Amino acid sequence: MISKIQQSHFELPAYIYLRQSTMGQVHHHQESTGRQYAFKNKAQEFGWPMENIQVLDGDLGISGTQMSNRKDFKRLVADVSMNKVGAIFSLEASRLSRSCADWHRLIELCSLTDTLIVDEDGCYNPADYNDQLVLGIKGTISQAELHYIHARLQGGKLNKAKKGQLRFALAVGLCYDEEKCIIKDPDEQIRSVISLVFDIFEKTGSAFGVVQYFAKNDIKFPRRAYGGIWKGKIIWGKLTHSRVLCILKNPFYTGTYVYGRRKHKKCILEDGTVHTKLHAVDASQWEVLIRNHHESYISWEQYLENKKKLQQN
Repeated sequence: MISKIQQSHFELPAYIYLRQSTMGQVHHHQESTGRQYAFKNKAQEFGWPMENIQVLDGDLGISGTQMSNRKDFKRLVADVSMNKVGAIFSLEASRLSRSCADWHRLIELCSLTDTLIVDEDGCYNPADYNDQLVLGIKGTISQAELHYIHARLQGGKLNKAKKGQLRFALAVGLCYDEEKCIIKDPDEQIRSVISLVFDIFEKTGSAFGVVQYFAKNDIKFPRRAYGGIWKGKIIWGKLTHSRVLCILKNPFYTGTYVYGRRKHKKCILEDGTVHTKLHAVDASQWEVLIRNHHESYISWEQYLENKKKLQQN
């Protein structure tokens, strides 16, 4: 391992690259963070002086699936391309990248600038064919792990959803009781305002008509705060057109438990970065639909009729 390190490598800095995918991992998996920071000791053992070791920890809490939002990884790639790095130390290949495109680009640059890559398993010279082959396999496995992790998580969530037990943030007017079952909000004022939305829509036939009625009669509408010191609190304010649409299109108000109403869709932005956003799918594509799961505000038939009116509008 040490035989691959030449004097020319010691003349350039050793970069210790740290990364964990989420801030939750940073806060709760501190053993992993500590092991990554400890890699600077390995660089010292190999012969790099402390003043010539740079720790890049700006990407802690950021996913390695793409390069665009990782400033330290961008800096690492730039410095390697300008032949400013003697060796890259990382606990494992997945810390550097979960994308084969970014991983192989880094390997190619390292091979051109004679930069070594060191992980927990050994020291690799990307200019050497055998080492390059091993690094390529590590990168492929790192990206494949994402698929397996995602499949396991989704499988577990779907299995729980099929039993109607998967919990997520509920729309205002619905909440969980002590036994984690969905119930109507115990607050009578909240229940009455939600029911009023459906009643006025039935009379006016339009979401905008509901907004006008609430504004004309100065009726406030509740919303639940998410995040911060107000997390979980009910805040009363002006009813908006978009919120009326969300209420009318939400099947949970019919006492129906649904999973898979929205899917992640990837799109490529003008700058070439990949952006993921949620979009609604047709009811025929919902993965789970359990009728009469909890107490309702309106019937399923009324829900379908409301959606039909909205489409006509």
